[in-house]
Amino acid sequence: MHRSEIEGLDSAHLHWVPCVRAPCRDWSAVPGCRKEARYLVDRRTMRPSRERFPTFDSRGDCLQWIMRHRSELAEAMPDAPIRAVRLDMWLLGLDQLPG
Repeated sequence: MHRSEIEGLDSAHLHWVPCVRAPCRDWSAVPGCRKEARYLVDRRTMRPSRERFPTFDSRGDCLQWIMRHRSELAEAMPDAPIRAVRLDMWLLGLDQLPG
């Protein structure tokens, strides 16, 4: 999915996405970024992105995708855990809140 397609999503349905936060300033996966910069994960490149990302119908589906690709994700985004979060919460910057 591309960021420009977000408005076309069914708002009555939850959408889950893989996300990552930069573990340090000038992180090797995103040179020049600040510490804790928030990104989604591009399904094609397995790299941090703010433009392209996969969506999943459930948290479980998203976690399964993350686990299937964990070695590629770890190589492309070292030292940063990849998490499954609700897209709406990520867009609002609330993806770190408990629950």
